[in-house]
Amino acid sequence: PGRHPRPFALRFEGSETTGPGTCVLDAPDLVTGLAGRGYHTVCIGGTGFFNQRNPLGRVLPGLFSEAHWDPSLGVTDPQSTENQASLAVKILGSLPREQRVFLFINVSALHQPNRHYVPGATEDSKATQAAALAYVDSQLGPLFQALRQRGPAFCIVCSDHGTAYGEDGYSGHRLGHPVVWTVPYGEFVLPVDSAP
Repeated sequence: PGRHPRPFALRFEGSETTGPGTCVLDAPDLVTGLAGRGYHTVCIGGTGFFNQRNPLGRVLPGLFSEAHWDPSLGVTDPQSTENQASLAVKILGSLPREQRVFLFINVSALHQPNRHYVPGATEDSKATQAAALAYVDSQLGPLFQALRQRGPAFCIVCSDHGTAYGEDGYSGHRLGHPVVWTVPYGEFVLPVDSAP
């Protein structure tokens, strides 16, 4: 409960959650605002909204200086998170350490289909989504290490939506149900790695 200052805001009159520690940007969106502050902006897509194959799939990636998508990063590749993290590490390694970076990764492994994370599963379920989450978690170590080498890094980890797996008779995510609306959110700072 209560009003909590937001970490980022786009400048507008009347904001009640912009505080002294809020990074206020004079731009229509976060990507453009951070680019205006000297950040190199990178998008590594996953779901179809990032595939750049149609007008809709080009909107969000089009905001970034650098946007990547191919089927190996998408929902049907069982190694998608490994591929996304590897690409991110490669990109971070190619940039000067002093270059600020805004890195956005649309992790696709949790999205449907995720049955390929449980051997023999023929349908998506809570169990396959949990297995997909465990897979994602197992692949983030190298990315976090690359971020720590550049660090400190402010990280936001969240979901774009939840998925119903039979709750109250609902299945999927294009529907109105609390399991779809309620999504995890976490923010943290990865400190710089002081090891040589």
